[in-house]
Amino acid sequence: MSIYDPASPEACCYSEAMEQWNPDPSGQAGLPVSPVVPGPIAPPILRKRPVSGRYRSSGSPWILELRVDTDRTRPQKKVSGDFFQVSGATVSYFGSFVVSSPTVSVSTTTVTITGTGSYTYDTSYPVVQVVIPRTTALQPMADATLTFFTTGGAKGATYVCAFESIYFRSVQLEQDNEQGVTPLSSYNTGSLPSGGTARTLSVASAYAEAGVEMVGAGTTNTIPTADAGTNLKWSNSELHAGMVKHFSLWQDIPQWKVWLFHAYEHERAGLLGIMFDQAGKQRQGCATFYKGLGGTTAQKKRLQLFAAVHELGHSFNLLHSFGKTDAVPSVANRPNALSWMNYPHLYPPGGEPAFWNAFAFQFDDPEVVHLRHAYRNAIVMGGNNFLIGSALEAIMDEQAFAKPLIDRSGLKLALEAPTSFLFGEPVVVEIKLKATDLSGRMAHAQIHPSLGYVRIGIRKPNGQVVAYEPLIEQCDISPPVRLDAARPAIYESAYIGFGKGGFYFDQPGFYKLRATYRAPDGSEIVSDILTLRVRSPHSAGDEEVADLFFGNDQGMLLSLLGSDAEELRGGNDAFDLVIDKYAKHKLAVYARLVRGINAGRAFKTITPDKTLTIRKPETDQSAKDLTAVADASDAGLGVDNITLNQSYRALITAYKTAGKEKNAKDTRDRMVDVFAKKGLKPVVLQQITAEADAALEE
Repeated sequence: MSIYDPASPEACCYSEAMEQWNPDPSGQAGLPVSPVVPGPIAPPILRKRPVSGRYRSSGSPWILELRVDTDRTRPQKKVSGDFFQVSGATVSYFGSFVVSSPTVSVSTTTVTITGTGSYTYDTSYPVVQVVIPRTTALQPMADATLTFFTTGGAKGATYVCAFESIYFRSVQLEQDNEQGVTPLSSYNTGSLPSGGTARTLSVASAYAEAGVEMVGAGTTNTIPTADAGTNLKWSNSELHAGMVKHFSLWQDIPQWKVWLFHAYEHERAGLLGIMFDQAGKQRQGCATFYKGLGGTTAQKKRLQLFAAVHELGHSFNLLHSFGKTDAVPSVANRPNALSWMNYPHLYPPGGEPAFWNAFAFQFDDPEVVHLRHAYRNAIVMGGNNFLIGSALEAIMDEQAFAKPLIDRSGLKLALEAPTSFLFGEPVVVEIKLKATDLSGRMAHAQIHPSLGYVRIGIRKPNGQVVAYEPLIEQCDISPPVRLDAARPAIYESAYIGFGKGGFYFDQPGFYKLRATYRAPDGSEIVSDILTLRVRSPHSAGDEEVADLFFGNDQGMLLSLLGSDAEELRGGNDAFDLVIDKYAKHKLAVYARLVRGINAGRAFKTITPDKTLTIRKPETDQSAKDLTAVADASDAGLGVDNITLNQSYRALITAYKTAGKEKNAKDTRDRMVDVFAKKGLKPVVLQQITAEADAALEE
């Protein structure tokens, strides 16, 4: 059983307290009340409420959003849920489950739903039982009690979930329009022949019929036509820029918020609508174009509604009815579907006239299942990329290092690195933790990944996701420090190219990195994604130098910043060869860094006969190598700022050890001058100066 299994008995230590929680009686709002049977003698007969809808538990460390779909409109006979993990001041998505074929038992007092679920995470308790007391229209909706079991019947965790809504999902929708474009408000489906009941539909009510609540964002922006560029026609890049600029709710994170832009014309002639947002966090924005949709006739209003609902469907990761095989994983196409996601003119039984005559203005059943029960990241805007998980059967995309949904920590974590590295070049990242609330936040004083507070995830060019595991993990017992206006940030530099998993950047291509930091109060702070590229070798020399860096001994030496250990002699010989044969190659600076740092310190060795020998600091060698590192770095061809800082301080210490006080002072002055020219913030430069002075005083 995974220690991160919310279905285990240990996961729900708060369930007893939850059972005493009084649900919000507003859950009964808007639900129908059956008339009382007349007569002075017969007692009133009240119809029992349906139980379908969205429920939610409260407490810590787990929150469960539960969706029950067994009655009401178009019941799909499924139960699904999303787990969220509470950690300090942060709440993060953990995983989802779906029970696709439950057994539903209904008595006069209770609805009991039982079945085995499919999960995005490993669990030893796959069997789900949901029990919901039946209530009348004059009573508030009852809590749903969910209990997990093993396949052998052993009881796991229990969650008591208060009724939240008759809708399975709730999404904030912002509709903006281009200047001069009047967007559709609603359409009466009885205006023209159709296959469904006549009713007045808006975008929101069309989704409400599928069980999705579209809540107005509370703002509408009119976007200047000039944003479309000089040709006044929208390109996809202009649409994305317009979304980032004008979508009031936009963030580059997964969230239940979507932008529908009513524009006039796309640069692609004849285009009526597009879900353009397929860069970065995808599926957050779509657009319709009124050059082809504009007008007030019934045909035009019908088409306006259809285009808007259709494009928003793509934002929910729904594919065209005739293109379902493009989903990952693939499912069968449904070209005959009478669905918002089909193309009327491609309807096989008779084209556009036959489609409209039969269309009931609905999604088909599999699409309703997706909208109500898809794994969260397969549907939420900004979750999986378009096509990934667009069918319910999809496996959840990698969830490690996902951003918290709520973050009130007052801290921000950032990764920085050059945009590209040579093949074989040691990948060093700078880690920055700063306070966003300068009134003060407590943080660990040390944030190097080897201490365990910071974890770094790496997505390789082949799609494999791995976590950087430091070669040596260290324990930190130092007290937390306060980040505020006087000390707003902590900086660290980490070589992450080699660890317990070997070499992490061992193939050319683009890598994506994201880090998480666990604060003293338990909050999980997640960085933005850092993208970097490892370039392919351009010459035989590049290939040979890369080969001289790719070796376990060399990886160990880079991680340890040098060693005299006999078992690492092969690595030291490789670095010596790089320095001797490829002195002007960019990677030679790293070989000099390793040799220079190691030479400047004493090294203790225990011989086979248990004798302790001490190699004294080799000051001249250390000074030669570290001066070369400083010279290359000052010219922009060397190491990052934090490693350069470390190199200067090591060089000061080497001169001090050799009794060369003037050299040590000159190096201190050079260090301060070099960093002063880099345009660093005064508080950072002050810290660097203090570190230089401390090295000089040691």
